Order: sequence, then structure tokens, then C-alpha cells
Amino acid sequence: MLHELLWPLLLLSLLGGAMWKRLPVYDLFVEGAKDGINVAVQILPNLAAMLIAVTLMERTGLIAALCRLSEPLLSLMGLPEEVAPLVAVRPLSGSAALAVLERILNQYGPDSRIGLVASTAMGSSETIFYTICVYLSGCKDRRTGYAIPCALAGMFAGLWVCGLFFR
Repeated sequence: MLHELLWPLLLLSLLGGAMWKRLPVYDLFVEGAKDGINVAVQILPNLAAMLIAVTLMERTGLIAALCRLSEPLLSLMGLPEEVAPLVAVRPLSGSAALAVLERILNQYGPDSRIGLVASTAMGSSETIFYTICVYLSGCKDRRTGYAIPCALAGMFAGLWVCGLFFR
């Protein structure tokens, strides 16, 4: 019952605190909404480019080629080759990765080793390039620095642990 009241209570406490401090709640809301729309307009072209790139990679067979190339590395990490499409797509698109996970679970079952590895890989990784795209769209500095290599290293560390855990 308490969890049903959590959001309304949070909203009422925020409104009550704002009124206590005599803040112009509605004006601040409208200003925040304008800022949100501006951020969405800045992000939209980058998201469109990312979606087009993922679609082209799938349609041209590049993802399938990446899967074939990555199979020796995945085998070395203790991962079954059936999760290669998920590993290839997950850093790019969450919805595409979810579709791949659904196919894997339907084909091999959620309690199989392949299903457990795929579910853990899905849950322990991030849509790295999508997140970087959205983040860099909202800020002025376009340099990624070490963000992408560190995120990929974290993803591969998680996959390696996943391969060790489900042997």
C-alpha cells in the first residue's frame, strides 16, 4: 500500500516545500519544460543517426560478421556463441538487444545456460554508444575522452565474469 502512495506523497512534499520557500512553482515548471524541449531538439538528430546506423548494420550483415569475428573471443571468455548477436547489438541499441534476448530465450529457454548467460549479459551491460550519443548531444564538449574505452572495458569485464559464473 505504501508503494502506491510513494509518488503522490513525493509530489505533494515537493510542492509543499516549494510553497514553503515561496517559489513560483508553475513558472519554474514551465521553464524546466522549455529546457527539456530544447534538449530533446538537440538530441533528436543524433538519435536518428544512431538508429539509421544500427538499421544499416543489421541489414547489410555487418552485425552478423561481427558475431562471427567475435566468436573466438567469446569462447575464450567462456560465453556460448549463441549470445554473440546480443553482445554485438547491446552497446548500440537497447530495443534491438531486447529483441535478440527474446529470440534467445524463446529458442533455448530462460533456465538454460545460454538463457542465463544472455539474461545476465543483458542486465549487466549498457547501451554504451546510445548513452554517449545522448549525453554528448546535451553538452557543448563533444570529446568522449576515456568514456567509450572504459565503458567497453567494463562491459567485457562483466561478460567475462558472466562466462565464469555460468560454466
